[in-house]
Amino acid sequence: MNWADRNLGELCSLITDGKHGDCKNEEGSGFFFISCKDVKDGRLNYDAARQIVRTDFAETHRRTDLKPGDVLLTNSGTIGRLAIAPDDDRTERTTFQKSVAVLKPIRELITPNFLYYKLAAENTRLINSAGGAAQKNLLLGELRRFSIRIPPLAMQCSITSILSAYDDLIENNRRRIQLLEQAARLLYKEWFVHLRFPGHEHTRTIDGVPEGWERQSLGEFATILKGKNITKETIEEGDVPVVAGGLKPAYYHNAANASGPVITVSASGANAGHVALYHQDVWASDCSYLSSSDNSEIWFLYLSMKYCQAEITGMQQGAAQPHVYPKHLKRLGLLLPPRNLLDLFKETVEVCFLQIANLEKQTEKLAKARDLLLPKLMNGEMVV
Repeated sequence: MNWADRNLGELCSLITDGKHGDCKNEEGSGFFFISCKDVKDGRLNYDAARQIVRTDFAETHRRTDLKPGDVLLTNSGTIGRLAIAPDDDRTERTTFQKSVAVLKPIRELITPNFLYYKLAAENTRLINSAGGAAQKNLLLGELRRFSIRIPPLAMQCSITSILSAYDDLIENNRRRIQLLEQAARLLYKEWFVHLRFPGHEHTRTIDGVPEGWERQSLGEFATILKGKNITKETIEEGDVPVVAGGLKPAYYHNAANASGPVITVSASGANAGHVALYHQDVWASDCSYLSSSDNSEIWFLYLSMKYCQAEITGMQQGAAQPHVYPKHLKRLGLLLPPRNLLDLFKETVEVCFLQIANLEKQTEKLAKARDLLLPKLMNGEMVV
């Protein structure tokens, strides 16, 4: 079957971007104002998305009018992140900042899934089409003129069904990971926040502290290390992810400076203070970290720090470039139970975290297999 070259402007009924200005925040309004940072890993991430007042939303929504199946592309700052608007009740309550473009495919010409995967395969060319020195911008006019090769609709569906099978498995793993971590967090909250731990009925409480428990700082209980910064130019390529706390590894080194599982706390930038957990050996770069070789109670520490995430983020110092360093983290207060309860908690939640580690390995393999197939399917090299 013949493939044809078509411009995105011909294949989409509308290509626009979000608001060229700001909106007034309203926490809990249910009206979302998505930026570039909220488009990642092929989906919209609402966890830290801004919520705005209804009137500002209504004004911006007239421009974007997001519908299920629309393709989203980050076109300013970080170019080329993609997502497909889900068939979700939040979709009709979502609009965008200027850094996100909305592409509405004409479905008689191109399916949303094929457009999504084709743009993913053309990511490098998209980035190279962006202009600007200090900050890259992919202008809407340039985007409308961007040419791609597409096959007939039937072949588009056959191709995307192969790639979607991988992404469906990846998404299923992501949801399972989310549920497992949620179960561990709920147990932590039950035992160590609400103090309904095993045997609490027979334990005296003095000034809000159960008998045998004690208050300590994180610095007294755990060893907090500062990651050794490394640049792409000094890396010797290998399989060890270089992490900066909560951020997807951008590149890989051949050596580790922290043995997994590792808790990282991002040290600088807008993400400073973000707590993350890596289940494998890593090279910890622009972050503080606590490693399993230094602390045996890694699960308790991780869940304690995630529970205190807002407090840790509030430790940021510096205006232009916020920082959170080990000296700040050491001040974090902990309520420590006796050793037998710590051991019981570790025994209980470790099962969840070992399952998470296995699911993450599966996901990594699935993503690699999909990414190997993607260019071959998208340029017609592999017949389906």
